[in-house]
Amino acid sequence: MESWNTAFRRGLVGGATSSLLSTAALALLGRREAGSAYAPTNAVSHWIYGDEALREDTPTLRHTVPGYLIHHGSAMFWSVLFERLCGRLLDRKEPAVTLGVAAAASAVACFVDYQLTPKRLQPGYETHLSRPSLAVVYGSFGIGLALGAMLSRRS
Repeated sequence: MESWNTAFRRGLVGGATSSLLSTAALALLGRREAGSAYAPTNAVSHWIYGDEALREDTPTLRHTVPGYLIHHGSAMFWSVLFERLCGRLLDRKEPAVTLGVAAAASAVACFVDYQLTPKRLQPGYETHLSRPSLAVVYGSFGIGLALGAMLSRRS
């Protein structure tokens, strides 16, 4: 297992890449399915603002910024945990292993988000996106984890 310091340092990279890629997926799929690139990210701020956030379709300081920051913080959490628990496998620098472990980590995050987390603390973007689109979002998240792991291990 990686030390917490190493996991945190590497997790910052993976958290950023997974947050950015999954947010891009949220925006593209939100535009296609909900008619708004901002609605899925705004929905995350329902942690703070309740159902009001689920109805906001435009970019706002009140919903978009906290929604993105909560999403980004969650990505950082999962990435640091991913690095801490899977760091030795990732250190092998084998792309197939890295992608496989990242896909598994993303699946665990999805399971926790929708099966173990109280409704009030679930992501919220599921109110705007279909299940296939949620799979794309979590797939993008996993690719971001893998990319971050690879970037943080460049020689």
